[in-house]
Amino acid sequence: MKNTSLTLWLDACRIYLHPRVMGMLALGFSAGLPLLLILGTLSFWLREAGIDRTTIGHLSWIGLAYGFKWLWSPLVDRMPLPILTKLLGRRRAWLLLSQITIVIALIGMASTDPLVNLTHMVFFALAVAFASATQDIALDAYRIEAVAVELQGAMAATYQAGYRLAMILSSAGVLWIAASLDTMPTGYDYRAWQIAYFVMAAFMGIGVLTTLIIQEPAVRISQLVIENEKQVEAMIARWNLNHRLAQLLLWFYGAVIAPFRDFIVRHRYNAFLILALIAVYRISDVVMGVMSNPFYVDMGYSKDEVATVSKVYGVLMTIAGAALGGVLIMRIGIIKTLFIGAVLSAATNLLFVWLTVIGHSLPGLIFTISADNLSAGIASSAFIAYLSGLTHSAYSATQYALFSSVMLLLPKFIAGFSGQFVDAYGYAWFFLSTALLGLPVLILVWLVSRIDFVNPDNNPEINNCS
Repeated sequence: MKNTSLTLWLDACRIYLHPRVMGMLALGFSAGLPLLLILGTLSFWLREAGIDRTTIGHLSWIGLAYGFKWLWSPLVDRMPLPILTKLLGRRRAWLLLSQITIVIALIGMASTDPLVNLTHMVFFALAVAFASATQDIALDAYRIEAVAVELQGAMAATYQAGYRLAMILSSAGVLWIAASLDTMPTGYDYRAWQIAYFVMAAFMGIGVLTTLIIQEPAVRISQLVIENEKQVEAMIARWNLNHRLAQLLLWFYGAVIAPFRDFIVRHRYNAFLILALIAVYRISDVVMGVMSNPFYVDMGYSKDEVATVSKVYGVLMTIAGAALGGVLIMRIGIIKTLFIGAVLSAATNLLFVWLTVIGHSLPGLIFTISADNLSAGIASSAFIAYLSGLTHSAYSATQYALFSSVMLLLPKFIAGFSGQFVDAYGYAWFFLSTALLGLPVLILVWLVSRIDFVNPDNNPEINNCS
């Protein structure tokens, strides 16, 4: 019996040796690397360079590119790229294009001193953001299409592992590199930051190489998509339009209208309540996070201290929190775990208020970061599981892009004013306010818990396009 159980466990572990599962580790790394380079790490660089907090807060709007990616996700899903699509396939073509663009834009950021030309820095950061968001769209689609359902858990696990490793490198790694090369420890040394960002551009080569090695997934067109598009095609045919226009309308329906219509039809009026929850669930963490690095700088923490505690230890605590969140989901369900995650995410922001009171304290920073990242991991685990349950398998790429965009749009917009708020009222009131932002989330979670969801793959009504 023991041998049988051991065999079953070993067989389960072998899924991580699947070539596409292993490849997802590198692709997750490629997805996670650019994010902090244009947000958290960049804010540290800008603050050290003497850029004012209001400007840093406004520049966080660069991250809104991730919030609007649903606008061009249908193009990534269905539009072929000249030459590249023929050579690599639909998903790999978009992956390679976005990755190369990220490399070029990171080199541009490294070559720009924000004190000399902040406008050029913003331009290159925007290019990184849009290319990174595009990579996310293509990668989400690839992950869903590349393997069978039973391997999706392993794909998600390796993706998250690669993503988190990249976050450590793009935050702590950059700070360590900059600190080791800094010739002016008490001042600003552009050369140190330049080399650090050049190194990050080189690390994007991992994603580029992986994209060239992996195979394009063989995609099966769902019966739902076929039936819907046949009905729409018949309807358009009755309009007696020319062939080119009719094909364009059919493409527009399949790529743009159908994914959004499916979500509304399934959930009806509750769809807007669900979208409201998605829009604000991570608002406390996102708004607070913009000012966290400027806060560390202003509190006198060194790059080494921030790198060690916040960027390495913090990420590890996030992983631990995600694992705990998975256990909680199994034991008490997604909705209850969502509620717990929302409470903890808001409450732990109060620890930063405490940190402003006690001043520079490494033990205080360790405790605060531990609690904050552990709660963030729990909330993220529950939220990803919730979004996965909302997504229809026939439109997974576009719908997931919609959900992830809605998740960031409002928090990133509000976060843009965070620097002004801190300048006007101070860090203590800012962190307290971010905690209070979490209160409406609790109400929305309670309201959503009362909704009976329709199984997205067993709803005959969505097949009716008339």
